[in-house]
Amino acid sequence: MVDSTWIAVRPAVLAPIVADPSNWRLWWPDLQLGVDQLRGLKGVRWFVTAGRGGTVAGSMEIWLESIDDGTVAHFFLRLDATQQPLRQRDRVRLERAYRTAIKRVFWQLSDRLDPGRVARVGGPPTRVP
Repeated sequence: MVDSTWIAVRPAVLAPIVADPSNWRLWWPDLQLGVDQLRGLKGVRWFVTAGRGGTVAGSMEIWLESIDDGTVAHFFLRLDATQQPLRQRDRVRLERAYRTAIKRVFWQLSDRLDPGRVARVGGPPTRVP
């Protein structure tokens, strides 16, 4: 799974939050994580040693990319079945659950770090004469 979200703060503000292990358990309570690389302003890479009751394992990353006056937080998650292949509907549910979770994390961070921003999604295009 791959996802990206723009957050209106510099990587120097976001990176320490992403690198804080106390946040990981809050964000992904069902995943057992081991650090692969602490990448400073570029984010964190993890080994996922177990997830969903030990049925999956793999790797995960949050890569922070400075864009304009903010940061694009890229999320990568690769999970493989550890016991038997996952059924298609279980894979779809798993992806939906993690995509929803990471969007919730990134949007909550955005709300907390940039509380003055009125809208997080684009409205209809406007024309400037």
